[in-house]
Amino acid sequence: MSRLISIAVLLFAVLVIAKLWPRILAALKRFDAANVARHEGEIRDRNDQLAHFRHTISVASEQVDDIGEIETRDVRTGNAVVLYTFAGEHYATRMEAEKARAQKIGDIARGFYRELPAALAARSKDRLH
Repeated sequence: MSRLISIAVLLFAVLVIAKLWPRILAALKRFDAANVARHEGEIRDRNDQLAHFRHTISVASEQVDDIGEIETRDVRTGNAVVLYTFAGEHYATRMEAEKARAQKIGDIARGFYRELPAALAARSKDRLH
């Protein structure tokens, strides 16, 4: 009886894998494409003097919230308006919100570079001891 259950479970697993195979294959292809793109980017970055700055800005932008949109009524006219929000502030235009977000990203990146010399000095002291 247990042999029959084992065979049934095995057949069920094969059917599930066969059914999901296109999705599994697509996920593997996406994973492989991302790895190839990452590797090509690393090769490009070796010859690019500004790659470190771009990477720092990229990491800083991941730490900052995206801009949100809310639809509300204008207090004066009662018409529907779209406001853009970033860091708890409301902005009338997306451009203003993007400017505030870029300023925040720049602040984080500058903070990283201000702390970098001390971090490198501490790391070199650890290597000496």
